[in-house]
Amino acid sequence: MFEKSFDIIVIGGGIIGTATVLSLQKGSKFKILLVESENKLAYHQTGNNSGVIHSGLYYKPGSLKARNCTEGRELLYNFCEDHNIQHERCGKIVIATSDSELDTLDELYNKGVANGLTGIKKLSAAEIKYYEPHATGIAGLFVPQTGIVDYSKVTNEYSKLFLSMGGMIETDCKFLSLKFSGSELIVSTSKGEFKAKFLVNCGGLYSDRVAKLCGVNPGLQIVPFRGEYYKLKKEKEYLVKNLVYPVPDPRFPFLGVHFTRMMKGGVEAGPNAVLAFKRVGYTKKDFSLIDVSQMFFYSGFWKMASKYYKMGFGEFYRSFSKRAFVNALQKLIPEIQEDDIEPGGAGVRAQALEPNGKLVDDFRIVEANKMVHFLNAPSPAATASLSIGRTIAELVKKKFQKEV
Repeated sequence: MFEKSFDIIVIGGGIIGTATVLSLQKGSKFKILLVESENKLAYHQTGNNSGVIHSGLYYKPGSLKARNCTEGRELLYNFCEDHNIQHERCGKIVIATSDSELDTLDELYNKGVANGLTGIKKLSAAEIKYYEPHATGIAGLFVPQTGIVDYSKVTNEYSKLFLSMGGMIETDCKFLSLKFSGSELIVSTSKGEFKAKFLVNCGGLYSDRVAKLCGVNPGLQIVPFRGEYYKLKKEKEYLVKNLVYPVPDPRFPFLGVHFTRMMKGGVEAGPNAVLAFKRVGYTKKDFSLIDVSQMFFYSGFWKMASKYYKMGFGEFYRSFSKRAFVNALQKLIPEIQEDDIEPGGAGVRAQALEPNGKLVDDFRIVEANKMVHFLNAPSPAATASLSIGRTIAELVKKKFQKEV
């Protein structure tokens, strides 16, 4: 028999939810419950990403992304050191392969400097070879702060610490609805009802739906994009030393297909960014009528589609054509051939989309009575998890004092 009454209930057992409960529990007497719909933590976005510790290179100076990434990156490195989690600050290079990308490369350098990155270095075509002997480009950047880690292990360590401080976690516990009963919240789940004084939504792919079920207008809708990876065959892993990225298209919140050496071994190539027809659609065959209907009846979706349909068709083509995928990879490492790669895993990105068709590029927090909803957690959310968790916890504590 489990307890039914809590000070705070947090929905979502990914890296943001676990970082939030850890920060809330530290130095407090709160009675906190974390609920996760799956049978284990880090099941979706957290457990299916490429494991990169981002530097803060890409983000607008002063934005939530930039502030939380640069602060959270160092907090994460320190956390991994303190808790013996295997990680590596290996650095990465970003490569321009055409003259049209040089201005964007310069902008990235300037953003990196503005965001406090020290040691960031502009590279000539010849200097690229020093860092990645098999890569080719006309110019590049070396970013020493970038690293690699296994975020599932990080999440599990957050949860262990939270539990050791007296917190509670319920898996296989899907959030269903919320209602107010006097001064209390009645949280209905697949494991029954729980009482709470405050609720925090870190629901990831379902964060917008959780908000609506709580009577809150999220002001956006989650649209799922599947990122598909290939991996280098073992005998070809020598082609990549660490991390090799292209110059991203500034119109989109995606970084383009790249090469990532993994902490758990191997080298991934990808991901693309394909519209998924199910919020947890990890394969091309996955389809949800509810998810697709909600997406197609959302005005913001068609506004986005009208602006970016060419890019979308290109991503779908690359999804079904290994040759097209390899062509994109060859821009960075020309030696790569079709036989050198084999299918890898896939992840689904919860991309927030506003009614005007704008892709939300920054973190988004919506406050309501006795609630905080964290609605958009794109990359570098995992890198910034400790900083984000602390930010949410501070906001919750202030609201808790005023509203409870």
